[in-house]
Amino acid sequence: MIPDPGQTHAFQPLTPNERPIVVRRATRLIVRTGAGGSVRIFLQHDSDPGAGMEWWMTPGGGLDDDETFQAAGVRELFEETGWTVGLDDLVGPVAHRIVAHGYSDKVLVQEEQFFLVDIDTPLPVDNSGFTAVEVATILGEGWFTAQQLENLRVFPADITRFFAADKDTFVEYGEVDESIIALDERFVPGFIPQLLDTITP
Repeated sequence: MIPDPGQTHAFQPLTPNERPIVVRRATRLIVRTGAGGSVRIFLQHDSDPGAGMEWWMTPGGGLDDDETFQAAGVRELFEETGWTVGLDDLVGPVAHRIVAHGYSDKVLVQEEQFFLVDIDTPLPVDNSGFTAVEVATILGEGWFTAQQLENLRVFPADITRFFAADKDTFVEYGEVDESIIALDERFVPGFIPQLLDTITP
């Protein structure tokens, strides 16, 4: 399996077992503002145009070359929002998982680390750094209380557990399936760890 940076999409639905498999490591950021019962988390409204489906997710993205998870988080947050934070502003990792995202035209397999980022007040979003894929798929963004998330499709589904997370929090999810279009018969037990062995540490 040759790793693919995953920066292109055809947005033309393929049969499940024809979809190329993209493998990478990635950082996800749980960006929060407020305190106590007024905490809100920042999420992006994502979509799969080929499937006509939508969901909400944390900002973040794949590591470049020999980038660390923390450095990727700082870079990705700036590219996706225009917000500048330092490495010391990332708390964690507070979670780790290996996740499979089955989309209409590919399957994205990621080893992910999650970090907390707390900011004093919500800032205007500048998405001029979006990739062409993000321009086509990201429909908007917003700040949400735990209650507001109850009726939304959010990845990860249990994100509300991080509203009160701190530096001592750590969640090991193991392998997770967050597919919009179901995985195919290639994904037998043990297959995903083998995929991760194809990318350098």
